[in-house]
Amino acid sequence: MTSASAVTAAAGGRRGEAAWLRAYDPGEYPPFTVAVDLAVLTIRDGRLCVLLVKRGEHPYRGWWALPGGHVRHGQESVDEAAARELCEETGIETASAGLHLEQLRTYASPHRDPRIAAGLHVTSVAYVVLTADLPGPKAGTDAVMAQWWPIADLDLAAQRSGWECGSSYAGQAPSLAFDHSVILGDAVQRARAKLEYTTLAATFLAEPFTLTELLQVYEAVWGSAPDLANFRRKVLSVPDFLVPVNGDRRPSGDTGGRPSALYRRGMAQQLVPPMTQPRRSGPGR
Repeated sequence: MTSASAVTAAAGGRRGEAAWLRAYDPGEYPPFTVAVDLAVLTIRDGRLCVLLVKRGEHPYRGWWALPGGHVRHGQESVDEAAARELCEETGIETASAGLHLEQLRTYASPHRDPRIAAGLHVTSVAYVVLTADLPGPKAGTDAVMAQWWPIADLDLAAQRSGWECGSSYAGQAPSLAFDHSVILGDAVQRARAKLEYTTLAATFLAEPFTLTELLQVYEAVWGSAPDLANFRRKVLSVPDFLVPVNGDRRPSGDTGGRPSALYRRGMAQQLVPPMTQPRRSGPGR
């Protein structure tokens, strides 16, 4: 079939569609809405942290949650909604240098949101955001407070296990709303995996930075530091991973050692072969 014939056939196949749409009744289907949730990860004081907001409205009023919101029906895509929510919650644009945002997965369990009891099925498309240290967050329109929380302090494994088993979490950390313990746990695992085979570790650092500061990123995300000698050899052997800032060095502090060389991010994106995570010994698994 020629391209002209294909266009004619396609047009013919849609004859009567306008009339069908006029008669279409969306009320024949149960109410369904799409939201976006953002797992914004950064490193503060050497610890992997996530941005959480304290909800000011039902459902889960007063609970801590990942920032996010509903996709504006008929006005934006899920990616556009994620970019809008990110800007509203952090003040940064998705085009900002060094920012990494990617879609994590879709969470569609009917019971992930209590509004299912009222007949509304809420599904969420979650995103993970990796970025350098940000200033103190500001609460959005539907939140009363926003705060950076160290991942290790949230008892994620217990929270996730409780949610998946349908039981309440009774630990000391604040309970996370909805299925956000599941989303956040998946986001942390994605970040840990990304650092094995990509150069995204540098995304957590403001430029310029030292090799020691880059090593501390791996330690914060993985929970254990890679071997120093192997780490140094690996990151310096990957073409265009790190670009030296010629002539600039940072004093080594009170140790009296040699000043540290400074680097900025290069254009490389992949680590081949990958850098394997060491066994984690601290909390936050």
